Amino acid sequence: MSTTRQLDSTLSWAVADSWTMTRRELAHWARQPVQLVVGLVFPVMLLLMFSYLIGGGRGIDGDFKDYLVPGMLTMTMAFGLEATMLAVTQDLNKGVIDRFRSMPMNSAAVLVGRSIADMLQSAVGLTVMIGVGYAIGWRWHGGVAAFLGAVGLLLLLRFAMLWIGIYLAMVAGKPELVQAVQILVWPVGFLSNAIASPESMPSWLGTVVEWNPMSATATAVRGLFGNPVAAGESWAAANAELLAVVWPVALVAVFFPLAVQRFRDLSR
Repeated sequence: MSTTRQLDSTLSWAVADSWTMTRRELAHWARQPVQLVVGLVFPVMLLLMFSYLIGGGRGIDGDFKDYLVPGMLTMTMAFGLEATMLAVTQDLNKGVIDRFRSMPMNSAAVLVGRSIADMLQSAVGLTVMIGVGYAIGWRWHGGVAAFLGAVGLLLLLRFAMLWIGIYLAMVAGKPELVQAVQILVWPVGFLSNAIASPESMPSWLGTVVEWNPMSATATAVRGLFGNPVAAGESWAAANAELLAVVWPVALVAVFFPLAVQRFRDLSR
């Protein structure tokens, strides 16, 4: 019985510490509203640019906007990580993390609080993007359950990308190195079917694109929204909904413990 009470006490302690760190991150929103607004506006600008200025749709049946918007929602879940990475590195270099480690606090609370705040911001950004997509003519054609399932897959991808970003931020260690790491997100984002169909690419490149975790999420989300799905006969294309769950879960399983261990190693 005492073991159970001790476990409950430890869990309650971890949850309370994580919520304290979450409130700390949310307080930064009020002090730095420009950063929040820029994070929301940037993906909207990309969506409008690709929809009206660049355009496309080769190899896609139906309205290109119905193909593009779910893809841009997926890309939005990968972009914007630099704010989280910069916040982590700045705390490291200002000694804030050292002060937290000297306090009677759960060792993972700082990272968990940061991740919760990021997920809340991502949910807001996703809502804005869905609203803009609807305004420019995009529509979903599935039911409520399918819609919520698509949103869930998008946020699951964001959660996985977030822990990759947190880990890489602690490895980089300095804010000036974060930009170099952030550049890696762009090739991953554009080497997906978020904007163009793999059918419009050379066969070898199309194969690489179909196995991109972002492609799995984009394809699965399009299917749940009832939007056009790029043609594809590969196993990855046929099992996109499965991969849209497996890829993020696998990435979290790898990078969450790596991030926590890296955080603990900083005190040695």
